[in-house]
Amino acid sequence: MRQLFSDKQRQRCSKFGSLALIGRWILRSVNIQIGRGKVARRAYGIDEIALVPGQRTLDPTLADTRWSIGGIEREIPIIASAMDGVVDVRMAILLSELGALGVLNLEGVQTRYADPTPILEKIASVEAHEFVPLMQGLYSEPIKLELVQQRIAAIKEAGAIAAVSATPAGAVRFGTAVAEAGADLFFIQATVVSTAHLSPESITPLDLAEFCTTMPMPVVLGNCVTYDVALNLMKAGTAGVLVGIGPGAACTSRGVLGVGVPQATAVADCAAARDDYYRETGRYVPVIADGGLVTGGDICKCIACGADAVMIGSPFARAKEAPGSGFHWGMATPSPILPRGTRIRVGSTGTLQEILRGPARLDDGTHNLLGALRTSMGTLGAKDIREMQQVEVIIAPSLLTEGKVYQKAQQLGMGK
Repeated sequence: MRQLFSDKQRQRCSKFGSLALIGRWILRSVNIQIGRGKVARRAYGIDEIALVPGQRTLDPTLADTRWSIGGIEREIPIIASAMDGVVDVRMAILLSELGALGVLNLEGVQTRYADPTPILEKIASVEAHEFVPLMQGLYSEPIKLELVQQRIAAIKEAGAIAAVSATPAGAVRFGTAVAEAGADLFFIQATVVSTAHLSPESITPLDLAEFCTTMPMPVVLGNCVTYDVALNLMKAGTAGVLVGIGPGAACTSRGVLGVGVPQATAVADCAAARDDYYRETGRYVPVIADGGLVTGGDICKCIACGADAVMIGSPFARAKEAPGSGFHWGMATPSPILPRGTRIRVGSTGTLQEILRGPARLDDGTHNLLGALRTSMGTLGAKDIREMQQVEVIIAPSLLTEGKVYQKAQQLGMGK
């Protein structure tokens, strides 16, 4: 068999145990010619890979799932996406109490309307063909700085972690208000974020490095899908990097823009940047896989590819406490020029407690996400998140379909 790595490369992998580095070298060595003028490399999605048990197993109760971001430690490496159908003040508080984290969208209905309940009811009740115009109209209501501060204050008064999100343009507009309100984490999110953004002469773009330095709370930047951009964001001072373009259940960016990298490859590449940056600077910047994850197995595979945590939307939109009442829509859905999201019906399948910590009421892997992670770690012999990142990963497109003919035919379990 052809030797894939030099002795020096193998020694480096052995020393640092970096699955992400190994994956990066392999992917670089496999180029596919699309035509005479274009060569591409193969990229992999979460559904195409599987995790391989090693020589050791451990009791799931011994699996340590703790992680930290910006000096804040959480028991559960799962973040609820900053989407209006997923996180409101109540959900942010509940998620914090359960050991996870919820991010509030500061450019959504929560900061445009003093009482967002009737607005959310309209979104849930409108017919599909009326949805986009309705959203564009509802989201044309101006954002009110007093509501930004009120929402943050309400979360903090409950003793919960106040994590909030805005676009780079939004951060310029009300970053000061967020700082004055005392938010604990500030997520700056866009379809793609980079430190080399070019703007018209009339517009001054957000200086990400300066923003990270001047804000009194940790700033998390995203989204990105490549090694170089992730590394540049880390050098800019981010407290965490969000990885993922368009894999979300309600996102249509991949179809509208043709842009994206499947999550397994994107996470492995950005995790390699994290490991290289840590070796150079001694500062560890967590990588957060954002989008495209529905089941506990998806979460486990993302962490095995190198993620420190995941950000999910649709699984939490199914909670009875979620503000979307069984519906879920993307952050870019209300765009007045080019909507890049849609509304999907996800239903309400259980309480937030059941979805996050169990007991599971469903057999399809969408309940007790923490239990799934711990059980997978036990099966793989991984004592903590760092060890989970080092488990063996294989390419296995048939993993979810092999032997599941009856489940698929009867729409049960993995066949739903």
